[in-house]
Amino acid sequence: MYNDFCMKQRIIILSAFLSPLRSGAEACAEEVPLALCDQYDFTIVTARMRRSLPKRDMLQGKVPVVRVGLGVKFDKWLFPFLAPLAVRKLKPDIIHAVLETFAGLALVFCNWTSPSAKRMLTLQTTNRSFLKKLIVRSPDCVTAISSVLQQAARQWRNDDIPRIPNGIQLKEITEATKRCTKVSGCILFVGRLEPMKGVDTLLKAFAQISSPKLSLRIVGEGSERSRLEHLSKKLGIADRVTFTGYIPAPQVYDEYAQAEIFCGVSRSEALGNVFLEAQAAGCIVVAAKVGGIPDVVEHEVTGHLVPPDDPHTLANALTFILNSPDLHTRFTQAWQRNAQKYDWSVIALTYAKLYEN
Repeated sequence: MYNDFCMKQRIIILSAFLSPLRSGAEACAEEVPLALCDQYDFTIVTARMRRSLPKRDMLQGKVPVVRVGLGVKFDKWLFPFLAPLAVRKLKPDIIHAVLETFAGLALVFCNWTSPSAKRMLTLQTTNRSFLKKLIVRSPDCVTAISSVLQQAARQWRNDDIPRIPNGIQLKEITEATKRCTKVSGCILFVGRLEPMKGVDTLLKAFAQISSPKLSLRIVGEGSERSRLEHLSKKLGIADRVTFTGYIPAPQVYDEYAQAEIFCGVSRSEALGNVFLEAQAAGCIVVAAKVGGIPDVVEHEVTGHLVPPDDPHTLANALTFILNSPDLHTRFTQAWQRNAQKYDWSVIALTYAKLYEN
């Protein structure tokens, strides 16, 4: 009886992608179990995606990982069907799906393969609508990383939908700021080079600012890279723009620590971890007023918000900030008052309360 009482709850995290294919949603799928693995018995079920990745693995030597599929890109489409079969063998108490696409659909099917388990879904994106009503209505509990996702989910649910943002590695970012020095006039973008990220708008705005002392660093990979490199040449700014390619954490924190301004003018964004990371690293943040970004960037308090797809307004905002040295101290101090609540250790405890309930 005592041993039964002391057994940890068995929790399965469903995430179609995982490191080395990690972005914001995958950060949640990894960091929450890593922070809580002493309290719960976690296993992450993910798509294999590459043949070089083992079918069974350990995340940082702490959390078991089960990869399903053939080791090809098509595995993400197989994931909703293969993951529930893997989950059934693990006999979970709770199944927590992160991202309402492939993992969300897998969670729907888990209702039949693991009917006794409680099912929880974390909404992470504004960019998918396929079967979303079914996916959002199915679980026992739904959380959202931003207010815009909370509002969307209320179309189909009338229960409580807690807002739990994604987090950051505050300690590692703080350490980067201690070893790096800010570079005057350095503007930074970090993210996937895809149309929704609006990097073309950033390049066009940067071209309108004539100061030769300014530099722009574009960190990331994606389908738009070649087109964006060509655009920078066409605009005559290629000598001031550096495309670094993908830089993983924690190395990328040095990029934030050296940048004076972080600029991300997405056309759509559920939240945007990069804005949290940039603020923690002491950057002045300029962002588009879309999606969940205003949840974490308060206009003229912790950053500056502009309309998307508006290079002229963005250029004016960047020029104003560059000519207002007092903004750095004011914005940084405002952010630091709330920084701790975005650390992954704090975010994970919020999920732990839901698991207990």
